[in-house]
Amino acid sequence: MTGYNIILYISDGASGHHSVLATLEEKGYQVVSTNSPTKGVALLYVMHSAAAVVVDKAASEQAGFDLVQSLRQIHPKVPVTLLCGEQIDSSPSPTDTCVKEDELASGLQHLLTAESVA
Repeated sequence: MTGYNIILYISDGASGHHSVLATLEEKGYQVVSTNSPTKGVALLYVMHSAAAVVVDKAASEQAGFDLVQSLRQIHPKVPVTLLCGEQIDSSPSPTDTCVKEDELASGLQHLLTAESVA
């Protein structure tokens, strides 16, 4: 399972889960999702590549930034978008971004565009 249009979505399974899936699918992405950070890390390992990973920062098993570090150990360059309650100034890596749910589409597009230019 590889491909540039595949997004791995790791969430806590809360009510916003379906709206995030809908947003990503509307933008033409195939979405592989899980509500377990541990399974998300394993999925990225098996997938070998993804256009990006979207992480709900509230994913309960593992804090959002800690999860990003685990993902980085598998694929150091995969762009990661953290869904946060509010915009923050710091991200774990230059290839990461933290956005509110209603800014997901534009934030992800910006991240992927920046990644393809680099």
